[in-house]
Amino acid sequence: MAVHLRVLLILTGFTGIHSITTVSEVSVKAGSSISIPCLYGLQYINHVKYLCKGYYWHSCSYIVKTNQQNSGKFSISDDNTRRIFTVTINDLADEDTHYWCAVEINGGADVKEYFHLSVTRDTPHLYADPQEITRFNGDNITVNCYYTNTGETKWCRLGSSCVTRSPGSIDGTNVTISEGAHGVFNVTMSGLRTESSGWYWCAKGDLQMPVHVTVTERPTTITLATTSHLTTLSPTPEPVSASFDVEHFIIPLSLLIFIVMVTLLIWFMLKRHQQTRADSSATTAEEEVTYSTVKKKKKTSGKAEEEVTYSNVRHMGKTSDERSDAKSDVDVTYSSVVIVRQQTPKRVEAKNEDVT
Repeated sequence: MAVHLRVLLILTGFTGIHSITTVSEVSVKAGSSISIPCLYGLQYINHVKYLCKGYYWHSCSYIVKTNQQNSGKFSISDDNTRRIFTVTINDLADEDTHYWCAVEINGGADVKEYFHLSVTRDTPHLYADPQEITRFNGDNITVNCYYTNTGETKWCRLGSSCVTRSPGSIDGTNVTISEGAHGVFNVTMSGLRTESSGWYWCAKGDLQMPVHVTVTERPTTITLATTSHLTTLSPTPEPVSASFDVEHFIIPLSLLIFIVMVTLLIWFMLKRHQQTRADSSATTAEEEVTYSTVKKKKKTSGKAEEEVTYSNVRHMGKTSDERSDAKSDVDVTYSSVVIVRQQTPKRVEAKNEDVT
C-alpha cells in the first residue's frame, strides 16, 4: 500500500498537478481593472498564497498575501472549495506588466506561475463581454469575445479542457463557437449545471481573457391550489413573481375615497342646516312684556292708620342673547313690593264753643 502511494505521488509530481495553472498573456486597458485566477493543487489548501511583481522570479517583490490585509490597488481572495485564488489589480498602469501567482512552501521552494499583462492606451486586443456571469441551473449563456489579433480561436476552462471546434463540450456542458460580426466570435454554453461554475477564458492566438461563470440552483416556487377542499403543492420552474395588476387595486380605492368624501359633504351640509335653524330661532322677536301695577288700599277709619301695599309686576321674556345660553326659554318674573304706611290726619275734637 505504501509503495503504491509513493508511486502515485511521484506520478502526480511529473504530471504537474502540484503546479499552479493560470492564464499567460492578457491584454488590458490602462486605468481599468483585471482579475486573474490561479488554480492550485489540493495539497496547498492551507498554504499562504500571494502575488509577486517582477520579471524574474528571484527578484520579484511581494505585493499582497492571503494572510495579510488587502491594499487599495491590489487584492487577493482564496476559494478553498474550488482551489482557486484570485488576484485583482486596479487602476492599471504601464508598469503593471510582469507578475507571478505563488504559494508559500514552508521549508521548501515556493510554487509559482508567471503571467504577463499587456497594457495599452487603446482598446485591448482581446476582451470579453460580459466578464462576470450569473445564471440558474439549466440556463444558457453567450459570451462575446472581441479581438484584433490573429490566431486560433478557443474557449477553455481553467484546469480543464478547451474547445476549438464547434460543437464541443467541457465537463458535460455543451459549447458552441460561432463567428459573429467582424472581429468577434460568440461562445454559447447550454444546459448549465452547478458544476459548471468556475473560471473560463476566451483565447485568440497567444492572448487569453478570463471570464467567471456562477451557476446556482433555480429557486422553487410553491403554488397553493385548492380543489375540492384539497391543497396541492406544485413546484413551478419559473422564479417567484410578486407583480400584480395595479388597476385592480387603484379603482376600488378611488371609489372608497369618493364615497367617504360624499358622506362627509352630506354630514357637513346637515350640520350647517341645523346650525342655521338654531340661529334663526334665536333671533326671533322678544316676547311681550307685561307691566302690572297693583295697589291695595284699605278704607280709612277714624280710629287707626291703615297700611297701603303697592305691587309692581313686570312679566318679561329672555332676550335673544340670554336664550342662546339657556337650554330652554324660561319666563322670568320680577316683582317689587313696597309697603307704605299712610298717615291719617289727626282728628281734632270740636269744642263746644266752636260748634254752631
